[in-house]
Amino acid sequence: MDATAVKKPVHSKKKKSFNLWPAFFVGPHLLIFLVFFLIPAVYGIYISFTKWNLFTSPEFVGLDNYKTILFDQDSSFYQQFRNGLKNTFLFVIFSVPFCIVVPLIIAAALSAKPKMAKFFQSIFYLPSLFAISAVMIIWQFLLSVSYGPLSNYFDISTNFVNTQPYAWIVLALVTVWWCIGGNMVIYLAALNGVSKDLLEAASLDGAGTISRFFRVVLPSIKFQLLFTLVTTTIAQFNVYGQPLMLTQGGPNDSTRVLLMYIQQNVFGRGASIAGMSSAMAVMLGLCIMVVSAFQFYLLRDKD
Repeated sequence: MDATAVKKPVHSKKKKSFNLWPAFFVGPHLLIFLVFFLIPAVYGIYISFTKWNLFTSPEFVGLDNYKTILFDQDSSFYQQFRNGLKNTFLFVIFSVPFCIVVPLIIAAALSAKPKMAKFFQSIFYLPSLFAISAVMIIWQFLLSVSYGPLSNYFDISTNFVNTQPYAWIVLALVTVWWCIGGNMVIYLAALNGVSKDLLEAASLDGAGTISRFFRVVLPSIKFQLLFTLVTTTIAQFNVYGQPLMLTQGGPNDSTRVLLMYIQQNVFGRGASIAGMSSAMAVMLGLCIMVVSAFQFYLLRDKD
């Protein structure tokens, strides 16, 4: 064998070092998700199959709670679930379209007219910084028949929060005013990312402003629209503070949403019905999942 043969170098394998930095940043979020969402959600599902009064040990009853709220028409819980779920869906239908369309129109106007856009953006975003209790106190004052400005300065004596259909209109109006800022900021960022070349090409082809908006801008921000639609729908399904503080569920329980019944049953009646309320909450969660999946299906990327 030739002694001058070149020997192949032997490469030593480097040991992979474990990097703790990703765990350092992600770990707290996972811990919060585990403690405040996943564990309570799993335990809540378990409680929905039990009879429990919050003080004694849960007694497993199987599907009895679900049978009661879904099929037992003689039960008050069946009436509560039916009325609460109906009112929750009505609130979603009345509020979500405006929570999507109004911020989009404002964002389009601000992006088209950049002069003082930052000032008006701050004005529209400001309500979303307020707590729900502060927002409701402000609107209670504005709509009060006794001392509100509408009553005293404009001589309007209608009790809007206790008369239908004004109660639903007020709830939707207040919700849109409160939630307008978050979606507006998302749309502004999305509109700034729309390709200028596509807009110029559409303009050269003779497309007007409205045609460019629907044929170029909207398809370009489809994923941002899907995100805001799903998150806004989930948020409005969990409505509680607006009808609780503004209309107190009235008139005649026409605005009493499902979460109000759930809270009332668990903390306001003292009976062994925490399991019944958990079953209502689980059904509400299933409705949210189905509606969100349907929205994803409608707005899916077909290309």
